[in-house]
Amino acid sequence: MTDAVPRPTLEAVAARAGVSRATVSRVVNGGDGVRESLAERVRQAVAELGYVPNQAARSLVTRRHDAVAVVIAEPETRVFADPFFALQLRGISKELTAHDNQLVLLLTEGRDDHARVARYLAGGHVDGALVFSLHLADPLPGLIHDAGVPTVFGGRPGWSADGRAGVDGGVVYVDSDNRGGARTAVRHLVDLGRRRIAHLTGALDQTSAVDRLDGYRDVMADVPGGNDPRLVVESDFTPAGGERAMRELLDRCPDVDAVFAANDLSALGALRVLRASGRRVPEDVAVIGFDDMLPVAEQTDPPLTTVRQDIEGMGRLMARLLLRGLPGARDRAAAQADPPPTGGVILPTTLIRRASA
Repeated sequence: MTDAVPRPTLEAVAARAGVSRATVSRVVNGGDGVRESLAERVRQAVAELGYVPNQAARSLVTRRHDAVAVVIAEPETRVFADPFFALQLRGISKELTAHDNQLVLLLTEGRDDHARVARYLAGGHVDGALVFSLHLADPLPGLIHDAGVPTVFGGRPGWSADGRAGVDGGVVYVDSDNRGGARTAVRHLVDLGRRRIAHLTGALDQTSAVDRLDGYRDVMADVPGGNDPRLVVESDFTPAGGERAMRELLDRCPDVDAVFAANDLSALGALRVLRASGRRVPEDVAVIGFDDMLPVAEQTDPPLTTVRQDIEGMGRLMARLLLRGLPGARDRAAAQADPPPTGGVILPTTLIRRASA
């Protein structure tokens, strides 16, 4: 072992720059009131000495931790197996990194995890939270509200601003046009001449799955026989769930000629079952997914027609809205020109046509 090299101090930077310790503190912590010529001397001294601010001390001055909690209301087995979460985390990480903020990942699987996350957020370790993949019975919105932490949610909320019931415009969230995207997908299948169009839902305790089911029903209401309840089979956004739902669908409705799956992973499972059953895609059964997660959608057999949502862009926008809304936001000019919303931001979706439909 070697002896640790002493870290440069604030006083050392002040001596090198020829300014007071208070001036260095203001520059390092992003304060105002320092002439640019002095600020440049301080920055040069910081670079020459390799000075790194003590985060604990800095937080006492700025009341900022430069850290954001990302809370995913799913078990780790789901998070690390589903590329949706990787894409959203990548977008969040890019935005936080661009603003010199740290990402703290928190996953929840049960009641003990909810309590742990609530204690952590209430403990003042982070400046805010980004929360997504919530389920309607999840207690996290209420716990986060009680913790008093600035929060942006991923997905349309099914709760009020106090986290307990209903929907309230005061909840800031980012979502895709799930209902509109579903309508576009099902209309495309109708335009192809398909009439026995089924839907494999997502987990119906999540608003995204409910919205996609509603979009499917919007179109099928005008299709003869489209209100047949056998054509809707509940799934769970996973390949295994898509397989189970597709097998059930073929038992119920062997004459099905099209399937709209709630996401690409469910569609992947459906394609496996269709192939095993001897049905050709798209000749016998056309298939459309939702997400356009690469490489999943391009590497299915055949390549998957799907509804594209900008998953990474959703993550970046969530982080951007949170950072702009924090007290003492660094990007004050951007925040003033484009203030954070007090409700939801809905991003558009696009149908991507490939060989499956």
